[in-house]
Amino acid sequence: MINDIISDMLTRIRNANLARHQIVQVPATRITKNILKVLQEEGFIYQFEEIEENIKNIILISLKYKGKNKQPVITELKRISKPGLRVYANHKELPRVLGGIGIAIISTSQGIMTEKTAKQSGIGGEVLCYIW
Repeated sequence: MINDIISDMLTRIRNANLARHQIVQVPATRITKNILKVLQEEGFIYQFEEIEENIKNIILISLKYKGKNKQPVITELKRISKPGLRVYANHKELPRVLGGIGIAIISTSQGIMTEKTAKQSGIGGEVLCYIW
């Protein structure tokens, strides 16, 4: 049983990137689907699809690489808010990742979104992770 599904997903993506894998699979939950939707909109992954396998559902993620020597688009994934220590920020305190190069994924009352979208909407929430 995995306690922190978000950390598990980020670790699987990080390990697949380091090993230059094209596809990685993660357990399918509503929050992982929403985070992957944001990653796809921001151009960090190509696509993802949910597949039913026996009893449990899984998500297959197609990772994105650039250049001839296949450099990963995702350089770093960092979990911020953990089950033992939740990190919240209002719309004025939302973080900028590497001066706007990266994104912070925020869980708000309106759903999961980037810090830019949350700032434009004027809402804060839980800072889930940084990606650059």
